[in-house]
Amino acid sequence: MGFSIIIPVKEINHYIMSCVPITLELDYPDFEVLIVPNELPVGELPEFLRDPRIRLIASGRVSPAVKRDLGAAASRHEFLAFLDDDAYPAKDWLDVAASYFKKEGVEALGGPAMTPVGSSLGEQASGLFYETKVGGGGLVFRYRPVGEPFLVDDYPTVNLLVSKAAFNQVGGFDNDYWPGEDTKFCLDLVKAGGRILYVPELLVWHHRRALLRPHLRQVGGYGRHRGYFVKAFPETSLRVTYFVPSLFLLGNIAGALLSIWSSTLLVAWMSLLGCYLLACLVDSFLRARKLGLSLLTTVVILTSHLTYGWMFIRGLCSSSHFKSQLR
Repeated sequence: MGFSIIIPVKEINHYIMSCVPITLELDYPDFEVLIVPNELPVGELPEFLRDPRIRLIASGRVSPAVKRDLGAAASRHEFLAFLDDDAYPAKDWLDVAASYFKKEGVEALGGPAMTPVGSSLGEQASGLFYETKVGGGGLVFRYRPVGEPFLVDDYPTVNLLVSKAAFNQVGGFDNDYWPGEDTKFCLDLVKAGGRILYVPELLVWHHRRALLRPHLRQVGGYGRHRGYFVKAFPETSLRVTYFVPSLFLLGNIAGALLSIWSSTLLVAWMSLLGCYLLACLVDSFLRARKLGLSLLTTVVILTSHLTYGWMFIRGLCSSSHFKSQLR
């Protein structure tokens, strides 16, 4: 059983320089790494990029979805393993994947994308936002190992492995969407009868965005696309969890306006907001056991929920001609 690891990237950046050498150390005998930048790098390649298991495929300025399709078309193995350029796997990643593909007979696998050890304080807070129950809601399993394996119908491509036959059967990714092409692909796969198994021990480490603007830009992008997908793909996006941040935003706006005319409503609003912030702090502290990091994460959770909530509403109100824009 062989694997083609596909990594879309704009250019050979510092993440590639650090993550790909780690990926090459996988304890698995049969894999290749396909890196898909806009253009091939000029000059002498770093030594690790000259490894015979690595291939570089120039794509031009296209979306990561197109890059993944190009990598899949050029792959030599029967299983595709998708990674982001800022992610790297555990050494037994492909061993675990191979055992589950053989044992469970599923078409795709997904696993947690965890914050790397030694990340900056800002990256740790960004990661804790996703990992906490208050911050990540019902999706914390995507960011840390949770429970036993179970079937899912939507999973991000930072740690997604799929049989090439199933990938080709559904036509790969829908290149109109980014981010969000993974949602469309998983929906297509499930509709075609495919099964996606969440495996808690299928681990990768994923660098987080810096605080605060890059993090919020990413969260806002997720929110906008999910809001649009409520209309486009309600099978997996019309779920209460995705509406909660918008309800939180609207509730705070209503609370702020109504409290102008009533001191009772002001006290009620501030009490509810205080309980929310306390829950964020306690949840963060139980995960991190560091007060300073927990206080910072509380700010990140609050601003992330407000940003996601606003962008979700924008996506929900977007026209049918909504398209992704390259950044």
